[in-house]
Amino acid sequence: AQGDTGFRRTRYEAIVQPALWRTGLRTNCRIFQVKKPQDIIGELLEEAGILDYTFSLRQDHAAREYCVQYRESDLDFITRLAAEEGMFFWHEFEAGKHRVVFADHTGALEKKDTPVFFNLANQGLEQGAYIRQFRYAEAVRTTVVELRDYSFKNPAYNQSNKKISHELDHQREPYEYYDYPGRYKQAESGKAFSAYRLDALRADAVTGNGLSNCAELRPGLRFMLEEHQNEAFNTQWQVVSVKHEGKQPQALEEEGGDKPTTFTNTFDVIKGGAAWRMQMPARPMVDGPQIAIVTGPATEEIYCDEHGRVKVKFPWDRYGNSDDLSSCWVRVSQGWAGGRYGMVALPRVGHEVVVSFLEGDPDQPIITGRTYHATNLAPYVLPHNKTRTVIRTDTHQGTGFNELSFEDA
Repeated sequence: AQGDTGFRRTRYEAIVQPALWRTGLRTNCRIFQVKKPQDIIGELLEEAGILDYTFSLRQDHAAREYCVQYRESDLDFITRLAAEEGMFFWHEFEAGKHRVVFADHTGALEKKDTPVFFNLANQGLEQGAYIRQFRYAEAVRTTVVELRDYSFKNPAYNQSNKKISHELDHQREPYEYYDYPGRYKQAESGKAFSAYRLDALRADAVTGNGLSNCAELRPGLRFMLEEHQNEAFNTQWQVVSVKHEGKQPQALEEEGGDKPTTFTNTFDVIKGGAAWRMQMPARPMVDGPQIAIVTGPATEEIYCDEHGRVKVKFPWDRYGNSDDLSSCWVRVSQGWAGGRYGMVALPRVGHEVVVSFLEGDPDQPIITGRTYHATNLAPYVLPHNKTRTVIRTDTHQGTGFNELSFEDA
């Protein structure tokens, strides 16, 4: 932006963002099926023209059977997915290019080759890089996380996973964080998710901040602090944020006076070995039920699995085809459901259904109703036959039907 214009000069202001910022300008609704989270993130980055990215992962991140980006920006979706999977990211800058790095362990962080010294004196750049101020803080934080979820494939198992921190950092009492649903369906994922959540909640349990003239400091860098009078601080720290400020008054010529060139920064750090995780961002919520059309292979009229689940296509889905790959298998609410007894009436390919979402979660659809529309009409003309209650079937791949009707006229 152009600012004030005066004698011999005009002032400008520029904001420089990393390439990842551009993904915040793209908002979408789409479905990913049977893909690992890193593959989903990579696909979104490449669509935005970001090809210089890498993953450093130690955990086995399970493929997501059904993962929905619903009315959220690509950046918000990437951030949420990374947070759920215990990933964090930072940027590496080189001449003419930069790379975004996703990792799930501290071993991926770069280490500074030389230590940074603590020096109380307010010296100039010629004395080398040093930290002028360093403050240490501890905070009382959650020490236990328990997550629980439910899977209809194993209804007797409560899917409970607990993670306890063994580093209380001088706090006396344990504090538990309990949440449902934990957004997992497998025990291994539940164990990992509870550990990630605990790391995120305790990310600022032990922190430091300070002032320095070390231009190398950047998020994702680990460094060794030395020569602090408190020996406990002379250890490895991990930078999580930094703000640099440089001044060169000489560029203003006569207006600059005789002030020297200066550089300083403020920074925030956590323990060098601590696993920094992002706080869990709010996930998108589906405000209410939605309409969808039952889908299946072109040769099938009735398409379901062993649990009576069907596939559907939502009106907002621009990418899926109206076939057997259009969605995950979606459970169907029946009028009565017991152990080998009850009612079964499966929605057929082309039928319009009403889809609700457990906890408002777009990743957990369930069919709770069926509706007629302009091309799928009721068995009898309405309102002329409004007194008739009807159950009419349709012969599979035929022209006949069975019917049970009650006339209350």
